[in-house]
Amino acid sequence: MSLGLLQHRAGSGPQLVLLPGLGLSWHCWRPVLGALEVHHDVAAFDLPGFGAAAPLPRDVSPTPAALADAVEGELERLGSVRPALVGNSLGGWVALELARRGRASRVVAIAPNGLELPHERAYVTALNQAMRMRAKLGARIGRREMSLPPVQTALFSGLHARPWRVDAQDGIQELRSFAGSRGFQPTLGSIAPRSASGLSRIDVPVRIVFGTRDVMLGSFVSPRFAALIPQADLVALPGVGHVPMADDPRLVAQAILDFTAPG
Repeated sequence: MSLGLLQHRAGSGPQLVLLPGLGLSWHCWRPVLGALEVHHDVAAFDLPGFGAAAPLPRDVSPTPAALADAVEGELERLGSVRPALVGNSLGGWVALELARRGRASRVVAIAPNGLELPHERAYVTALNQAMRMRAKLGARIGRREMSLPPVQTALFSGLHARPWRVDAQDGIQELRSFAGSRGFQPTLGSIAPRSASGLSRIDVPVRIVFGTRDVMLGSFVSPRFAALIPQADLVALPGVGHVPMADDPRLVAQAILDFTAPG
């Protein structure tokens, strides 16, 4: 059964699959799509229960492994054998799980979560809950108000280091997704007690990317991933946050393409 994960496909070249983080939809990738589509056949997914994708069945807990199962099923429907995967936050965790299964040719994981210490996980969970509440309060703000830097700073700080760079329409979409995602609470509850595993068995090239202004602890957690994955390099992006695509689209696109683009 398809959950409708594929939301956008364009470009030409080797296939590149994009996976967003908790609470977000494929729209978070819009600032970098143009650059990526010059070099890749880009398929942007929503994760189950987020954006326009249906949630997992009621009897399936939305763990990272179950989310990876759903993405793997969608890849099979698309005829994608081992595409390059790019994931942000929870999407990075899912991408690495798929790489562990041999379902990726290479992975770029941007601020993946899954290796936080217990007190760090409690902080990240509380911060996500606070941002969910903020999104519910801000979801009805119109496009005109969304273009005002003070409003953008109030609504998008935390995920973005440069919230005033968030496009107004993309901002509206982000708030609606974060506020209305049916999978938010079940997924947050399912990932909180779990940690990423099997990283040492990943045998494809991996790039771990993090922003130096990531308040969701990406600068602490990302080096742990790089240390455990045999073929991993670690790239710090100066001045950007946890969801860095709108902070500096050129920098993020280059960090991806330097690793995935043919030639």
